[in-house]
Amino acid sequence: MEPRLPLTATPASTWGSPEPSMSSSSTACCRDATVSRSAGIRVPVLILSALGEVDDRVKGLKAGGDDYLTKPFALTELLARIEALGRRVSPDEPATRYAVGDLVLDRLSHKVARAGEQIALQPREFRLLEYLMRNAGQVVTRTMLLENVWDYHFDPQTNVIDVHVSRLRGKIDKGFEKPLLHTVRGAGYMIRDGTG
Repeated sequence: MEPRLPLTATPASTWGSPEPSMSSSSTACCRDATVSRSAGIRVPVLILSALGEVDDRVKGLKAGGDDYLTKPFALTELLARIEALGRRVSPDEPATRYAVGDLVLDRLSHKVARAGEQIALQPREFRLLEYLMRNAGQVVTRTMLLENVWDYHFDPQTNVIDVHVSRLRGKIDKGFEKPLLHTVRGAGYMIRDGTG
């Protein structure tokens, strides 16, 4: 039996295994999920199977399943397990590398480069750029920056953001034909490729 695609519209994928052996459809589904995960796609796998022995459950989980439910099961339990799997997955988990045009930020090495040229940033400038790049193409308000870069939950009524944005702009845009960091009057800031 070929793997069936999700039975629900939730983030969890559910495949059933009527097979007498875990070596067929369930493990094939887990292999597909493992390949997807290596490509950066994170979809939890819940195996539904008539096989309820401990060895079968262990094989299913080791093959890449995130949860294992044996038949027969209560629909309420299935739904609760799917909801729990959905909570485990964090789709907002930040990437380790961001790129906007020829500007690249690597969170792991803590390095920034534009057109292959390394740019030295202070820690707060790095956090500011990271937040802007994580939200590339979207307007980022002063309040968003205060809360997410400075951990302030109030407006300190200073020009701290303007000063840091100006310094950052000088480091990432100065000497380049196309500016990437833009001021959106009355709204905030945006990092995007091009001027359009």
